[in-house]
Amino acid sequence: MEDTVKREVNIVSYLDRIQVPIAEYGGTAEEAPVLYVTDDARAAGMLRDRGEAVLIYLNEENRGQDFSRFLYAVEDPLSLEPDFVEKVYRRQKGLPWNILETDRCLIRETTPEDVDAFYRIYSDPAVTKYTEELYPDVEEEKQYIREYIEKVYSFMEFGVWTVLEKDSGEVIGRAGFSCREGYDAPELGFIIGVPWQHRGYGEEVCRAILKYGWETLGFVRVQVLVQSENEASLRLCRRLGFREKERICLQGKQYIRLLLTPCPANAL
Repeated sequence: MEDTVKREVNIVSYLDRIQVPIAEYGGTAEEAPVLYVTDDARAAGMLRDRGEAVLIYLNEENRGQDFSRFLYAVEDPLSLEPDFVEKVYRRQKGLPWNILETDRCLIRETTPEDVDAFYRIYSDPAVTKYTEELYPDVEEEKQYIREYIEKVYSFMEFGVWTVLEKDSGEVIGRAGFSCREGYDAPELGFIIGVPWQHRGYGEEVCRAILKYGWETLGFVRVQVLVQSENEASLRLCRRLGFREKERICLQGKQYIRLLLTPCPANAL
């Protein structure tokens, strides 16, 4: 079967193998991860069925072919940025995207393997007092994360991410952006586990994520909804530059809605 695949692939008009620059990879150059680039739907399908990561090259000769099974396509395969190549490979191999780093933290996409750490963080009443709890069943929460990866990360390319402490490698919280029905501004959310609170992690992470929102995602404003009794989060949001817009009631609880727009004073 593999020989057949190789012979079939060799007849396509364009096929390239790109070594993927994954930092955590520790093998030899010959064993390095590979992203295939092809302009042929049949070859792409066989490569995908073989478990390979595939990027589609669109051109005038293949406009009539069906590439609907593939998430990523380009029109100029000779000018691919290493970061884009790595992200395409990671998405197809089920590996999380590394979103950004701060001095002390790594923010990356969430994986089902993070869920056990989430339950430890959410077990403290101080955390769940102002946020939704996890599913009662661990497997149910892991399935939710799998669906979140497929339906949110894969299509929106942002979401709520996992926060890790770089020195220890521990999961210490969650932070990122979501979309709330009825509002056009993306919403910032963040949770830092109690053992890591009062050490500046929340502000460090949120400032970096907001900068990512302005510069990479192109956001023009961001909102937060904070329960009116949550004084610690309100203080942090105001330090970040958020300003109160209105007070609203959701599911019987009082919230303060605050807005932030990028400017030299708060985009740093």
